[in-house]
Amino acid sequence: MSVKISIFQSLMFLFNRFILRRYRSHKPKYQKCPSSLLQTDLSSHTLIFNLEGALLKSNSLFPYFMLVAFEAGGVMRSFLLYILYPFISLMSHEMGVNVMVFVSFFGIKKDGFRAGRAVLPKYFLEDVGLEMFKVLRKGGKRIGVSDDLPQVMIEGFLKDYLEIEVVVGREMKVVGGYYMGVMEDKTKHDLVFDELVRKERLNTGHVIGITSFNTSLHRYLFSQFCQEIYFVKKSDKRNWQTLPKNQYPKPLIFHDGRLAIKPTLMNTLVLFMWGPFAIAAAAARLFVSLCIPYTFSIPILCFFGCRLTLEIDEVSSQKLNSSQRKGYLFACNHRTLLDPLYIGFALKTKNITTVTYSLSRVSELLAPIKTVRLTRDRVSDGKAMKKLLSEGDLVVCPEGTTCREPHLLRFSPLFTEISDVIVPVAVTSPATFFYGTTASGLKAFDPLFFLMDPYPTYTVQFLDSVSGVSCQDPDGKLKFEVANHVQSVIGKALDFECTNLTRKDKYLILAGNNGVVKKN
Repeated sequence: MSVKISIFQSLMFLFNRFILRRYRSHKPKYQKCPSSLLQTDLSSHTLIFNLEGALLKSNSLFPYFMLVAFEAGGVMRSFLLYILYPFISLMSHEMGVNVMVFVSFFGIKKDGFRAGRAVLPKYFLEDVGLEMFKVLRKGGKRIGVSDDLPQVMIEGFLKDYLEIEVVVGREMKVVGGYYMGVMEDKTKHDLVFDELVRKERLNTGHVIGITSFNTSLHRYLFSQFCQEIYFVKKSDKRNWQTLPKNQYPKPLIFHDGRLAIKPTLMNTLVLFMWGPFAIAAAAARLFVSLCIPYTFSIPILCFFGCRLTLEIDEVSSQKLNSSQRKGYLFACNHRTLLDPLYIGFALKTKNITTVTYSLSRVSELLAPIKTVRLTRDRVSDGKAMKKLLSEGDLVVCPEGTTCREPHLLRFSPLFTEISDVIVPVAVTSPATFFYGTTASGLKAFDPLFFLMDPYPTYTVQFLDSVSGVSCQDPDGKLKFEVANHVQSVIGKALDFECTNLTRKDKYLILAGNNGVVKKN
């Protein structure tokens, strides 16, 4: 939040802070247990809460700065933050936060920083205390305040996912479009807050503050404007439950970043220790996949930690393994770039082709199966897919992009017009350390990050075939019904929720573009 503050306003603020407040008769009522607010009607009240002190269960900010350092700055920056942390822990709290901010943000381009909206919300949501979340949901208006975290780290999470109306964090200093790694002075932060509450006219209503004992915010900001102040103790946090995913105000469907594990101190140590072995394992797995026939490569890959679970009934197995069958059209949900490859592993054949909307040139060159790039022209793409199907099996991902969460994006109906027989395929691929997908990063590294996991795992489930509409859809409506049916069949098999979201929605949220990738 950016607020212009004049010298006169600054002087008035300091005068009000240090002189007038001493003579005010109003004194806030201090309380110890904010859970008692659950039995109170707060719809007409304004709640001001401290993010790290009163909402998050964890008392450590290290994982969030590590996420910024790794996702926005790279491996070397995150390693530097990790080796400096023993010294940071010996510093005062304020100095330690300033050092972590500097290491994480220095030299990061402001316009290219999307971790605050695309990466951090997932980990913040997993750290929200259910009890405090219920209290905030009862408030008429909510204001989230952070004394330690920059505005760019918390605004997307609080506004977009918790529906907090106003967010006040520390602003970052920017020079030439790049972060300097230094936050604005706390006095300016207080001025911003003072200006905000004056605009919102909080003094005319009943204001409740929720903070913790170990934060300095309540000394002025909370005590100045709140009729009641509730304190959260560390022992209270230990007894909190984590906010369940089904109670998120807004479903978390899209998120970005390579790390699939929260980088706590211990997890970060494990990641850096696993790193050299991960690169060696990925190289060996890639070599086996590219250079050795399926008959021998499957047991070798199992030895190197890869896991493939195949679910198929006996009748369908006989049909798919028949030597006399013609090319089949396989329509699968999209989890990683390796979906078609693992379907090929399940069928034990490399005579399989897949079509993509946008794929990095490196991934195309490394793919052990044939890949064909679509042009986004419906007529020409349909002809190309029919030609490929006449040559052998064809795998399509109608979602058009990957989705990490248990949701299915809208299925494009083009595939329903290609063949009279469509075989739905449900695939899942849980991530342990790294995600093999990205929206804003280099897609050329997607297969590498997937293979760097200790146990790259896939489950492939062939479902009952569905009739296509290649010759029986005069009004053009049946193709949408078939596409929706295939989506619902796969969603039911995986227990995933079907949505109407598209590839464009994903890339606008995570990367700020329409999803066209550079050929890198």
